[in-house]
Amino acid sequence: MYRLKIIDSFSAAHQLLGYAGNCESLHGHNWKVEVQVRGEHVNSIGIVIDFKELKRLTKAVLDRFDHGMLNQHEAFGDCNPSSELIARYVYREIAHGLPEGVVMDSVTVWESDNAAATYCEP
Repeated sequence: MYRLKIIDSFSAAHQLLGYAGNCESLHGHNWKVEVQVRGEHVNSIGIVIDFKELKRLTKAVLDRFDHGMLNQHEAFGDCNPSSELIARYVYREIAHGLPEGVVMDSVTVWESDNAAATYCEP
């Protein structure tokens, strides 16, 4: 099994409504996003997926958030755009675009240097 990871980022604001603390107020982060995929086989040129393609898929999703207000994004509806739910959304959106034989492994969303949430599916 091969695992490949790319890292990208975006900047956006959010607030966690109903949270008893500072995060209930509007604030922003420079989010770091790690996307990891896996595959059992390499192709004829020795790769599972071209890193450029994985970066393109990731950027297409993250560009929807960049310099925006996450609470207003349709992806979250009535839910708070927490790191956990951002990771789930990114995971599922990228999964739709992966070529056959390549599957999502995990997405980790960092809201600071020491706080992150990871989403994966069984």
